[in-house]
Parts: sequence; C-alpha cells; structure tokens
Amino acid sequence: MTQEQNTVSTQRPVRIGMIVPSSNTCLEPMSYRILGDREDVTIHSARIPVTRIALDSGSDKQFDAAGMRAAAELLATADVDVIAWNGTSGSWLGVEHDRAIVEEITAATGIPATTSTLAYFDAFERFGTKSIGLVTPYTADVNEQVAARYEAEGIDISGHRALGLSDNESFARVRPEALVGPSEELAADAPDALVYLCTNLYGAPVTAEVEQSTGVAVLDSVAVTLWRCLDLAGAPLLDPKWGRLLG
Repeated sequence: MTQEQNTVSTQRPVRIGMIVPSSNTCLEPMSYRILGDREDVTIHSARIPVTRIALDSGSDKQFDAAGMRAAAELLATADVDVIAWNGTSGSWLGVEHDRAIVEEITAATGIPATTSTLAYFDAFERFGTKSIGLVTPYTADVNEQVAARYEAEGIDISGHRALGLSDNESFARVRPEALVGPSEELAADAPDALVYLCTNLYGAPVTAEVEQSTGVAVLDSVAVTLWRCLDLAGAPLLDPKWGRLLG
C-alpha cells in the first residue's frame, strides 16, 4: 500500500460518544438534524436507565457515576474523541456532581468528557452570560432547585417557566411552538440568554425564531452539548441558527 493510500484509509470523522437517558427520543435525531449534511462528525450512543425527573432519592440514583462509567467504557471501544453525559441532571444535583462524573469517565477511559450542565457553564463563561430566563418541561420544585444551584454558581435566574411534567418520555411530546410564549414572557426581563433546559425537549427548532422576535440569545440543551463536544474535539462549531452564541 502506498503512503497516499494509507492516509486515505485511516482518515475518519470526529466521533462523539453520548451517554443518553434511556427514555430520551429527542437528542439523537435533533443532534443529527443540527449537524445537517456535515460528514466530518458522527455520533455514537450508549443508554442508561432514566425514566423520571423529580427531587427524590429514586430519581437521583438514575444518575450515579457507576452507570456513567460503564456506559463510557462501552463508548471508548468505538474510539470516540469525546464523551458527553447528555443529560441535565447536574442542574439540580449540582455542578460538582457532574464534575465528579467527568473525572470518573476520563479516569476510566482517558477520553475528554463533559455533560450538558457543564457545557452550559462553559458557554456562560465563554460568552459572559450572567443572567438567564429558564424554560423547562419539569415541575416547579425542580426548577426552583435548578435556580438555587445556578445562583450559587453566580448565574442569576431572572425568571422561569415549568411545564409541570415528570415522565421523561413525555418531554419530547411537547411541541416546539409551545416554548415561544413562555420565552417571550421571560425575555421581557432582559436576561443575557434564554435557556431551554432538557435534552429531551425540542427547543432547537424555535431557537432562531425566538432570538429574532425577542432579541435575546437562546441556548438549547441539545445544541449546547453538541457545541461543547465539537469544541473539545477541535471540530468546527455550529450554524448560528441553532443559537447565535454557538455559531
């Protein structure tokens, strides 16, 4: 085999490994929709059992580090370039919980890692975001816990809207246009950004519309996690239509 043929045969796209909540039906198709016709990136998933979002020990156990580590070890066999826990549980459990997950994954695999929550905080730091309006499919008590966790990390919650759901599978049934009204209400408080917090919520399809109508940047969980994965892998970032801060 010539040197040129060898170079061609060993080239491959950037591979992103995603640890996915088992009942999530949004993040994989939405991630590929965001990537569009790009051929330089592929996504590879491993699932862990997650069916319900609430503030109790049964829900919290879904997000233990051992399950994340096992899923990450499987993804590592695909020689992925980065691994993401593609879930927002750290937003109510605390960023230290997610930092511990990342340390566990990287120690077990040697692969750079992130989570959806840590991706948000990386975006907040990168773009100087200090205040956000929060839209989630969760119950109000989960939102209030998220607000407390974020404010402890220096992010002001100017307002929030909760859709009142706890069954994780149901989140993806929320139509994207249902997020527009709450977004416009929250934008009236002039936060630095609006956040659609949940990787099983179809917020990305209305991001451009809401940014145009409100003048406020929008950060969708699926897009933000993908943005950070691309960033860590050294790949080109996203089209601004998925969030003008991320393009």
